[in-house]
Amino acid sequence: MTAPLTPSQPPHDRSPYDPWQAAAQPSGATSPHGYEEDGPGMKTEVRQSAVILVVVAVSGLLLGALWMWLAPRVPLISDGKTVYLKDTEGEQAMGVDGTFTLLALGFGVVCGVIVFLLHRRGGIPLVAGLALGSLLGALLAWKAGIWLGPETDVVKHAKAVGTGVVFDAPLELKAKGTLLAWPVAALAVHLGLTGLFGPRDPEPYPAPVAYAGPRDDEATGRL
Repeated sequence: MTAPLTPSQPPHDRSPYDPWQAAAQPSGATSPHGYEEDGPGMKTEVRQSAVILVVVAVSGLLLGALWMWLAPRVPLISDGKTVYLKDTEGEQAMGVDGTFTLLALGFGVVCGVIVFLLHRRGGIPLVAGLALGSLLGALLAWKAGIWLGPETDVVKHAKAVGTGVVFDAPLELKAKGTLLAWPVAALAVHLGLTGLFGPRDPEPYPAPVAYAGPRDDEATGRL
């Protein structure tokens, strides 16, 4: 004997996601995980990038002053006709490059941390501004250190101090690759912090499951 058909009950294994009840999320709303779907906007990011570029580049003046103050001096001496190194086996020239490299690495670490703390979301414009500002800052530090340091005209300086008097050689970077220490350190620190502590993308919604109708054993009962 067959029981009359009864209104079917919705299946119990239905997906909790109901595409008919999902309301459209307004622009600028936050995801269920608390993160904003949209960033600050390209214009805002470009403006922030420009500010970062200028501030980081200008800080190169401080690096140049510190380099001039901390770098070892290369002693020179003149016999009235020729200028010589007073200490031919000295390593002061290597110390000049090493001092600049260490200071540049330190500035890169500090800049990378500060930019991350101010703009945790990151973004290509911010990274580009940090990289270009760091490179310009290193170039500015190099020129500023030379300008603030000892006289760059060695012959004129030797004549001014006199024969047999020791004087300091101008600051000089033998290894120009040290100019990349600042941008490399800044990018490495910033990207590392962004990867470890930056905001995460929200988990995607589960795919909707089509409702196939009631099962046969639920729509029909048998005695």
